Order: sequence, then structure tokens, then C-alpha cells
Amino acid sequence: MAPPIAPLSADARGPLPARTDELPFPLDLRRDQTEALHAQLARQIREAVLSGLLPGGTPLPGTRTLARTMGVTRGVVETAYAELLADGTAQAQVGRGTRVRDETPTPAPEVPVGGAGVPAWLPDAPPLPVDGPGVRPGLDFRVGVTGTATLDRRAWRQAWADAAREDVSGDYADPAGEPRLRVALAAFVGRQRGLGAQAEDVLVTGGTLHALNLIVRALLPPGSGVLMENPGYRAARQVLLDAGHEVIPVPVDADGLIVNADTPPARLVYVTPSHQFPMGGRMCLPRRLALLEWAARHDALIVEDDYDGEFRYGAPPLPPLAALAAQTGAGGRVLYLGTLSKVLTPSVRTGFVVAAPPLLSRLVRARTLLDFGPPVQVQAALTHLLGRGHVDRHIRRSRRWHAQVRAALTGALTGMDGLAHLGGIEAGLHVCLHLHPALPAPAVAAELAAQGVHVATLDTYTLGEAPNALLLGHGGLSAAQAGAGGRVIAQVVRSCATRAGLAPYSDA
Repeated sequence: MAPPIAPLSADARGPLPARTDELPFPLDLRRDQTEALHAQLARQIREAVLSGLLPGGTPLPGTRTLARTMGVTRGVVETAYAELLADGTAQAQVGRGTRVRDETPTPAPEVPVGGAGVPAWLPDAPPLPVDGPGVRPGLDFRVGVTGTATLDRRAWRQAWADAAREDVSGDYADPAGEPRLRVALAAFVGRQRGLGAQAEDVLVTGGTLHALNLIVRALLPPGSGVLMENPGYRAARQVLLDAGHEVIPVPVDADGLIVNADTPPARLVYVTPSHQFPMGGRMCLPRRLALLEWAARHDALIVEDDYDGEFRYGAPPLPPLAALAAQTGAGGRVLYLGTLSKVLTPSVRTGFVVAAPPLLSRLVRARTLLDFGPPVQVQAALTHLLGRGHVDRHIRRSRRWHAQVRAALTGALTGMDGLAHLGGIEAGLHVCLHLHPALPAPAVAAELAAQGVHVATLDTYTLGEAPNALLLGHGGLSAAQAGAGGRVIAQVVRSCATRAGLAPYSDA
């Protein structure tokens, strides 16, 4: 029998003694690990039980004996044993001591190599339908972001400080959103977008995709047909597909979604009428009226995603489709999606839905079951910013800023008649550069990336053949950056055209 091992001093380092005659396997406790000693001991005994080294009914050493053998305090062993008793690995009985529980589980089968314990029926995860976080080195014309250069930092900090001083309730908040914020958002869409709404018509969400997930969950029967713009917002399309619905692509042109006698029936249509994403057109009044008529004829819902309707340059804003629907008596069919992520910053992760009460009550129920509502402190800060006029002033500053960025970009892309032309420049935070058919957009994008200028093509936004165009997001750029990037884009397009024999342009 091995001689007794003296306890280690408090400042000892390295492995604790591993030999013991009471257990049929070595214990390896280490003081230099972040895991506490009692947790190490409990884990190693539990692993031995699960692997079959310690069958059911096997007695465990007494706490004094094991503590002395391992060179630790008795409290370490007692705490480890208490953890094993609590999770059912061990049991204690008067007169029998502590032993492995009689009903020990059957050892888990070996996991096949590469399986990692994932069920065989679970398919591989499809690619993420959004661009990843972060900006690529160089100039990144990334779509869907906005700059924060025009934020009033003092007002921003004050709003969050005021929110932090508010009383914290011990109860759950309203899953529809805090009443004060809903009042402020209803007034906001009335001022900015001409949409009449009351607080009871508003649901605060975590953004556009969150709102669409709620709509899919709460309103659509399984396997519903949904019309969607093509090209269109790829993440929204994926939300619908992942939910098991049928996405029916509908073509778009400069006047928006093409609605006519051949448009098929569906339960819902998803549209971006104020600034079609990604092509940039705005839906004309005849098309809007035709869409409302289609929805009434087929008893369908309309989801209007007004993701950047606050930003228009040189053109009067059209009222939302929801406002027109209200005027024609069809307001109950339209769900209006707005967002503060484009207006302020994506970091607030806050949007809203304006809908008729019968629809909103179903969305609130879905919100309750999903996550029980938005964070209260974020809502409080946004309420301060909206209620004190900071958001409206920020929009005016931001609109001027983005107009300058857009002017710098479009100015740098002039003089390419016959090779490329711009679309969607009247509004929003991105433009489309349509290329000559002999200049394939993926090849031009690859050449630009080699020069440190990153742009997107329309391939992932389109079901079927994609338009030959580059997507240039300028929301996160300054005027100087947009102008510099635009000059590189123009130079590369002309260089590609020269090689394709389209015109006598040089690289100079």
C-alpha cells in the first residue's frame, strides 16, 4: 500500500498527486487550472461513471480519506460529492456511505468520426444570406450600413444616461413595446412619412427581419405562397423559405413591382415601394393602385418594407403604400415596416410595425412567445431621442450628408455613356451601376477587389438570371471616400471596355 501523501502547500503548482487505492482510475487535479479543484474532481468522477469505469453501486472513498490521499482539504471533496449527489451521479445512504447511483446510464455510444453528435437527419447549414460584420480592407461599398458622423454625440450620451436613471421594474415589460415609445413612433411616422397611426397600431421590433419572422409566424398558414420582388432582399426571401413557404418571384422595373393580369394569387406580397431593393426604383402610383386591387381580389396581405424612406434627394417623397391603402379603405391589408437602424445606427437593433389591431394582436402574441419583448433601457433611450426632436434633427443632418456622398459618387461615375449608367439615385443609401452586356459584373467586381475597392453584384439577390449591375452602398462612406472609389470604378470599367473592344478608352 502506498504511504500517505502529505497535503500540498497553498502556493504549490502543477498536478496534485494522482495515485489512490480507493478508486480504480487515476485522478489528476491541477492547481494551475482555471477550473476549481472541486469541479475537477466532480467532473473526473462523473466521466468515469459515464464511461463505465465506475459501475452502479461502486462505493466512493470517504471524504477524509480522499482528501488526505489527494492532498486537498476535506471541503474540496465534500463540495465535489455534493455536486455529484445533486446531479444524480452518486447517492448517499446512512450506513452505506456515498456510492455511485445504482441506476447508472448506459455508456454513450462512440460518436462517428466527423459526426460531432449532430443528428444524421440535420442538413448542412445553408450560407448566411447577409454580408458578415466588419469592413473589408480598402474602400468597401457595403450595402445596408449607415454612417454615424452626423450623430449628436452629446444628445446620444444624454439619452442613454437618462434611460439608465429610470426606475427598473421587477416585472416583464409590455411585449408590444413601451407605451411611451409607441406613442413617439406613431408621431414619428406621421411627421416623417405622412402615415397616420396611433400607439395601439405600433409594435416595437428588433428590426425588419425580426418583424418579418413575426409576420410569418403569426399570420401565414403553413406552405403559403408569397410574392416577392425579383431581384429582391435576399435575407427576407430566406426567412420565407426557411419557414416553409413558397416564394413566387415577380419581376421589377424602374416603376417597381410589375403587377398585371398575369400576377398569380398568393397569401402575401413583400415589397419595397419607396426605394426598391436592390434596383432602386420607386413604385409609381398606377402600380401601387394595381397592387392594392390585386390584394383585395385575392384576399392577400401586403408587407411594405420602408427601410430608408427618409432619404430622398431632389425628388419629393411619395407617401407610404400604407397611407394610400388607408385612403382607399384597404388599410387593414398593409403591414408597414419601419426601422431606426438606418436612421440612427444598426447598433440600436430597433424597428417597428404599423398594422391594424386585428393583425397587431396576433403579432404581439407571437412576440410574447418568441422573446417577450424588446429591452426596456434601449426603448427608454430611443424615446428620449424621439420625444426631444433629436431624431428629426439628425435626419435633416444625415440627409444633407448622404446627399453630398451621393453627389461625389455619381459625379465620379459620369462620362461612361454606352458603357454604364446609374439607377436608383433619387433615394436611399445605395445605387445600381448597370453595365454593358459585354462587361460581366462579376469580372468587373473581381478586378475592383484586386484594387481594394469592394462592390456587390446582383447574383445573390436574384432568382434566375441576374441583371448585369454593380451594387454600390454609400451609407457608410464619406464624400471623399465615395468620390475616390467612384473614380477607381470608372477607370476599371473603361479599362474592361477597352479590352472588350467596346471603345478606345485607355487605362490612363
